[in-house]
Amino acid sequence: MALNPNIKHHVFSPDELLKLADDLTRPTALTELAVLAGCLFIAWGIARLVRGSQVLQGSIWFGQRIVDGVFFPVLAALLGLGARELLTGVVPIAVFKLAIPILTSLALIRLTVRVLQAAFPNSHLMRVIERSFSWGAWIVVVLWITGVMPWLLDEMDAISWKIGATQLTLRNVVEGSLSAITVLIVSLWLSSALETRLLRGASVQDLSTRKIAANALRAGMLFVGLLMALSAAGIDLTALSVLSGAVGVGLGFGLQKLASNYVSGFVILAERALRIGDLVKVDSFEGRITDISTRYTVIRASNGRESLVPNELLITQRVENASRADTKTMLQSVVQVPYGTDVDALRPQVAAAVLEVERVVEDPQPLVQLSNFTPDGLELTVQFWIADPDKNQLTVRSDVNLAILRVLGAAGVEVPRAQRVVRQIVEGSSTSGPQPA
Repeated sequence: MALNPNIKHHVFSPDELLKLADDLTRPTALTELAVLAGCLFIAWGIARLVRGSQVLQGSIWFGQRIVDGVFFPVLAALLGLGARELLTGVVPIAVFKLAIPILTSLALIRLTVRVLQAAFPNSHLMRVIERSFSWGAWIVVVLWITGVMPWLLDEMDAISWKIGATQLTLRNVVEGSLSAITVLIVSLWLSSALETRLLRGASVQDLSTRKIAANALRAGMLFVGLLMALSAAGIDLTALSVLSGAVGVGLGFGLQKLASNYVSGFVILAERALRIGDLVKVDSFEGRITDISTRYTVIRASNGRESLVPNELLITQRVENASRADTKTMLQSVVQVPYGTDVDALRPQVAAAVLEVERVVEDPQPLVQLSNFTPDGLELTVQFWIADPDKNQLTVRSDVNLAILRVLGAAGVEVPRAQRVVRQIVEGSSTSGPQPA
């Protein structure tokens, strides 16, 4: 690393800042403020007219309240530039020297924040990046307004180093990095917008097909954006061919599982063996598929818990899909009656009572069977079917048990309690008898 002696250094002087402060105190600054307020009002009105009365959830252009979207600050900055050109030579320009950089920085911040929120809605790392970018943008605005930025750029140009035959400066690296970040953000924005448009209005039948198209589109645009970002950063793309062997080895060993999950995700979406909305059971976890991404599948259970299942497991392991043929699921409840109960007369009464429960289906009909002889009584197994297993199964099971209990109470049948024999030895003699447990 060395200092470049050919760079003509800019000497920072506070005179520019003092002149700006003096211009802001003149009466003509009020005229600029009025024109700026008019530009902001016109920009808000146009944005309100373009958006309409409907509030667009998660909109990058308009946000939630118009002013927190990208469209308003961009339009306000353009109107401000036009107004500054009209006022040049008429009044000293002071307010617009502050307003234009602030509006430009606000537009960049809104664009970055909105795109990252749309692309990574639940990522904590993206929140850190958003705050860092916002702070960096406002610091650049302050440096630009105070006149420190030209001096800082000259100093960054003076720091250079040579890599092979390429001469790099610190300014080139910083500007290239910012260009690369901008290209990636625009790529994320376009891919997110196209994905939303593809998935909008999709039915259950074609949702998986649109999902695979959206994933492929996002992967392709991110790849193209990455190449453009590397080119913008000043990296020779032909040098990447040297790394192709190392990348292949990495995919074969360290990234094998990751690559397998991505390939499995596209296979699942292409074959449509599993679709969004299917009720499945994977490794003792049962729930409904809510999303199929390129790396994992989200399964939501009836109790609200969600499981992220790697796509490779859905390809290599057994998966029970209750939505492929019939969604009806059989449940059962067990009850005991005392010996001597007229089971033949009780069975149709219990079956009829279970059939009256709201979520129990008529076909197949409930079935009551004598399943076991226990020391305490006769064991009856009641089998019934429901058509909505993704809902709370405990509720329908409770309703069925209450219906059975009402039938037993009306028939005068008491559920037997466990009986135990207690034997007591007193002075060589013993007494015994049945005691209730």
